[in-house]
Amino acid sequence: MNKEILHVVDAVSNEKNVTKDLIFQAVETALAMATRKRYGMGMDVRVSVNRQTGDYDTFRRWKVMDDEDPEFETPERQILISYAKDRGLDVEIGTYIEEPIASVDFGRIAAQTAKQVIVAKVREAEREKVVSAYRDRVGQLVMGVVKRADRKGVVIDLGENAEAFIPREEMIPGDNLHTGARVRGLLKEIRQDVRGPQMIISRADVNFLTELMKLEVPEVSQEMIDIMGAARDPGSRAKVAVRANLPNVDPIGACVGMRGSRIQTVTNELGGKERVDIVLWNADIATYVMNAMAPAEVLSIVVDEEARTMDIGVDSEKLSQAIGRGGQNVRLASDLTGWILNVMSVEEAEAKTQAEQQALINLFMDKLDVDEEVAGILAEEGFSTLEDVAYVPVEEFLAIEGFDAEIVGELRDRAQTALLSQAISQDQHLPAEDLLHMDGMDEALAFKLATNGICTMEDLAEQAVDELVEIGEIDETRAATLIMTARAPWFADDNKAEA
Repeated sequence: MNKEILHVVDAVSNEKNVTKDLIFQAVETALAMATRKRYGMGMDVRVSVNRQTGDYDTFRRWKVMDDEDPEFETPERQILISYAKDRGLDVEIGTYIEEPIASVDFGRIAAQTAKQVIVAKVREAEREKVVSAYRDRVGQLVMGVVKRADRKGVVIDLGENAEAFIPREEMIPGDNLHTGARVRGLLKEIRQDVRGPQMIISRADVNFLTELMKLEVPEVSQEMIDIMGAARDPGSRAKVAVRANLPNVDPIGACVGMRGSRIQTVTNELGGKERVDIVLWNADIATYVMNAMAPAEVLSIVVDEEARTMDIGVDSEKLSQAIGRGGQNVRLASDLTGWILNVMSVEEAEAKTQAEQQALINLFMDKLDVDEEVAGILAEEGFSTLEDVAYVPVEEFLAIEGFDAEIVGELRDRAQTALLSQAISQDQHLPAEDLLHMDGMDEALAFKLATNGICTMEDLAEQAVDELVEIGEIDETRAATLIMTARAPWFADDNKAEA
């Protein structure tokens, strides 16, 4: 029987071109299964086969568990550590206790089981071998032939015994992928499941579109043109943002091609129904958004950088075109630019702006106790919060026509008083005097630190440089200087103690 094991291992290893160790593991698994069938399926069995002689030993084993471990299920396969200690065993939690038991013969039943296990192991090894050749191609285009299709998706034959799967949700709506058809897709991931690794292909992913653009537009692969982003509604519409790296290159014209030949090839690969808009990227976000909203013509834009939102005004007669069917145009433009876009008619945009401006004027009149004229000037000059009035550098204030040092000082004092009252009413943290008047500190930074729980010099001294850079939004040099200044009393105390 021992020689038979060696014979089986040699034969299968040579036939299937897999390692002998893999076959030995399959034989051990099969013998363990046969042993459990004889003595009881509840037990845990380990079989060890000698790789040179074919001799094998069988062990029954128990996993050592903590007495309070809720995962303890059965004494058939597990043992509590207290019980093991009582038996005089020197073991640790997570290890195994083993006892030798009589081995079953590598007879007909064991051989039959071994055959099933070996076949499964060989298939798994073959699949892993094939898939490993594709691991470096994740994120790239692949092409194959439709092997079969069902309600879950489509199996693709990539050649050389390699198969991939397109789940239904990764297909383009309207895709008619019949058996034998050649199809291209993006190798999205290699997913592990009970049957081994499985290659997943997507045709709905936005990167499928950008990879097709790279394939059809040589200027992209030559780095004359960069694809800056893309947004896609599979099967319906998409937007791709591009920029030229050379002054004499027209990025939109290059992507569209002569008489639209290049973009038509891409569209055909996407099923023939997906419209692809090529958008000119711009470093100025307002200009970029205007380009992304095409074909709609943007007449006005109000930008809120803090909230990353924009109010976009268009002609009331073109409002439906700007929004798009089901909000598609504005949604794609928003995905492409990364900003939240609120599309409205010019009249609505102006009314909203005026309402927000008036609300700001009313805030300044109420909190700063100034008249409407002064409040209006502050709003027109870009002051949008009380913090702006309280902590914007004096030089910027003095640049406003009609504002002198006395007026600026009074406005700053009133704004700081209003903020202090607001903080007290909301039970917010306030900076202590030592932090507020520390060398190198300014009021704006002190209040920002206090809102993050750093209220005293002692609190500041305990911070790390990278933490302070993130909280205070300052550079590393200033952060390090402030921390060392805050720690100065520590060193003074040490010197006194030594003295």
